[in-house]
Amino acid sequence: MTSDMIETSEQLAEFFKVKSTGFHSLDTEADSLHRYHEKMCLLQYSDGERHVLIDPLAVEDMQPLKDLLANNELWMHGADYDITLLRRDLGVVPPVIWDTQIGARLIGVTSFGYGNLVEHFLGVELSKASQKADWSKRPLTEKMSEYAINDVFYLKPLADKIVHGLKELGRYEWFVESCEHARAKVLARPTAKEDPWRIQGAGMLKRKGLLYLRALWYWRDAEASEWDKPTFMVCGNKQLMSWVKQILNGERIELPKHFRSSRRKKFFEAIEEAKKVPAELWPTLPPRPKRRIKDARFDQVCEELCAKRDAVAAELKIDPSIIISKAVIEALAAHEIEPAEALMKWQIELLEL
Repeated sequence: MTSDMIETSEQLAEFFKVKSTGFHSLDTEADSLHRYHEKMCLLQYSDGERHVLIDPLAVEDMQPLKDLLANNELWMHGADYDITLLRRDLGVVPPVIWDTQIGARLIGVTSFGYGNLVEHFLGVELSKASQKADWSKRPLTEKMSEYAINDVFYLKPLADKIVHGLKELGRYEWFVESCEHARAKVLARPTAKEDPWRIQGAGMLKRKGLLYLRALWYWRDAEASEWDKPTFMVCGNKQLMSWVKQILNGERIELPKHFRSSRRKKFFEAIEEAKKVPAELWPTLPPRPKRRIKDARFDQVCEELCAKRDAVAAELKIDPSIIISKAVIEALAAHEIEPAEALMKWQIELLEL
């Protein structure tokens, strides 16, 4: 399959002058697996009849696309990350985003990746060859272009099948509420993470360990930024935690042989600088919210809610976690939250809460 690539502002404006069918779908590709300074590298658009690639690295004026997105409903698949990119790089998020992944799960499809759904509903097997490609490279290979356009080429027939299934099962209103909820949840996230160095496992460390973890995290971040590569290409989080434990135990650290001399030097400098920090300035982990004391009925309520959820899920033939998660069940049983704070209306009705 061949596809056109829009590479100029004039081409973009001309493309969106044509009246569409009213259906709009989009996908995005970024270079997060290849760069520290991640950016949106490609947009794939389809109105169900016209399918095109848009190069945001080349097009200077993206306003025609921004206008379309700001004023129309949009179909996507697994839209969470795409919404984040659209907000950050284009400054616009469509007022309504329909997500085929959400719809498929509500129907009861258990393998809900885009390729899985295309094969399940349309009988087409898609190649995954370019899944981890560097989308910042130009020109795109024919294989990359085909992979990219396929991500929207099948969205219209896929959406039609899923909407039909939802309406047939009487779950279309669940879909509407779930898509609204998913969009709002992404937009409610802070754009910058507070204390990003608090990685998995940090909660097990005492203050001195946190001191060294913070120092090494910022060392890695600076190295990755200077190199313009993802932080995992410097080292992974597990390696950071391992080094912290070695420092605390007074063990000799052997750095990977491929580390250049300047990287090694800065690593040990970061440790030495951390040692100079006065104890009263060592970082602390924020206090965890205290769970209310479990009353005598806590376990019983959890069991009853789990049983109710599992019975309803079995009857509907959907994943129980879609109805309510174990974490929310426990929070409800401990009287930490009210149902309306964590659940959608259709979930509350199913569970009779």
